[in-house]
Amino acid sequence: MNSATVQMAFTAMMPEHLLLLGMVLVVVLEIAGRGTRLSLLVALACVGAAAAAAAGLALQGYAAAPFAGHFSVAPAALMGKAVVLALALPVLLMSRDEFSGGEFPVLLLSSLYGACLMQSADSFLTLFLGLEILSLPVYVLVMMAYRRPQSAEAALKYLVLGGTATAMFLMGVSLLYGSSGALGIPVSKAMGIQTFAVALGSPDTMARAAVVLVLLSFFLKAAIVPFHTWAPDAYEAASVPVTAYMAVIVKAAVLLAAVRLFGNAVLASPMLELVAVLPLVSIAWGNLTAMRQTSLRRMVAYSGVAHAGYLYYALLGAPEGRLQATVFYLLAYGLLNLLVFAALPALPATADDRERDLLSRLQGLFQRSPFAALMIGIAMLSLAGIPPLPGFVAKFLIFKNVVAAGYTTYAVLGLVGSYLGIYFYLRVIQVMFMSTDATPSGALEAAPSGPNWAAVASAACLVATLTVAVFPGWVLAHF
Repeated sequence: MNSATVQMAFTAMMPEHLLLLGMVLVVVLEIAGRGTRLSLLVALACVGAAAAAAAGLALQGYAAAPFAGHFSVAPAALMGKAVVLALALPVLLMSRDEFSGGEFPVLLLSSLYGACLMQSADSFLTLFLGLEILSLPVYVLVMMAYRRPQSAEAALKYLVLGGTATAMFLMGVSLLYGSSGALGIPVSKAMGIQTFAVALGSPDTMARAAVVLVLLSFFLKAAIVPFHTWAPDAYEAASVPVTAYMAVIVKAAVLLAAVRLFGNAVLASPMLELVAVLPLVSIAWGNLTAMRQTSLRRMVAYSGVAHAGYLYYALLGAPEGRLQATVFYLLAYGLLNLLVFAALPALPATADDRERDLLSRLQGLFQRSPFAALMIGIAMLSLAGIPPLPGFVAKFLIFKNVVAAGYTTYAVLGLVGSYLGIYFYLRVIQVMFMSTDATPSGALEAAPSGPNWAAVASAACLVATLTVAVFPGWVLAHF
């Protein structure tokens, strides 16, 4: 490898290198006994620098393939990395109130490394590595919610179903490789992700079976019905920062990888029905089931099932509009979910974590904590798709592209399903703002005194949300 190749690899993988640097520094600080004070700052600095590096390279139009056939970067992939990394910053800020050591930052940095790797994968080998590096630390993060006795059970469910997704993915990839029908094809070509786009329109039974298995593995990772059953338990049992990470970062990484996997392929029957029907069922089932929830985190989990359906709808649209619609939706959805979790008032360390997000405990929250109630209210309205908030613009882009592709029926059904979600979003607002009793029985108390890093995360998410709401055209121009 000559110096030019080394320089290209160094520049192209700058975000990944900065994350790796952060992992090493956090481990060193833990060994030196300084992790409690400095680990979070180091992680914030490295993730922020990685996001800035990815955005900077994207704005310069940088493109390179340091490992041809396996890893490459282009402005679109780099901007996707920048969005994922930027969304991780509020998660790190929230974690300071719940995790004091370096365990959380190093696991989060490791998972982010996998998320970035997935956005540059040109082969199924690299995509598999990224998917596993993304997922394995999250299984441990779920277990770190010591306040919940259900944490071990939820982590086990997530691990088992995550392993199932991995098995389906590998089986699908092996069938794709086998469907080439010729051993003389170079591995780098036969294992390239472009073979998936080709197989989408193939009449070959093996190729179709391979596509279905790979698709189902991605559906499971994103919690599409009927592969969603792990999400409510894992979201509810995990601590708030971990739930926020799973709801936002993991979903964003998986959906962006799916868009890269589909490439410029145009869907046709029967794969069209698979990509359309299951997300449509997710939209309806997620919104209907969320109505019955008494826990905010569990409600967000079922809301996430519905939003995963909207996101997969983007794959029905024209290839040139998929990435832009998906990235904008993920940015809006991520900021709003993070705003909810960051604004959720904290409990004392000795309190039962199960009571923190009970909807009954949010009663009269506006009288006790106006800032928290306003932040959650803004997020709920936007997630419901109320104009002119960014959630409305994001849904508009998705359904516009679906209609433009000629699938008006699916667009109308998806739009009708989205109206089902308005009820439970408004119910949260009604509970917080329309209670006349400022101190109802068992109401959630305000956050304890002292430095509140979650409030900083709330403010950052609010500023970003307002920017996206006021300047959606400017944001879209960069994708």
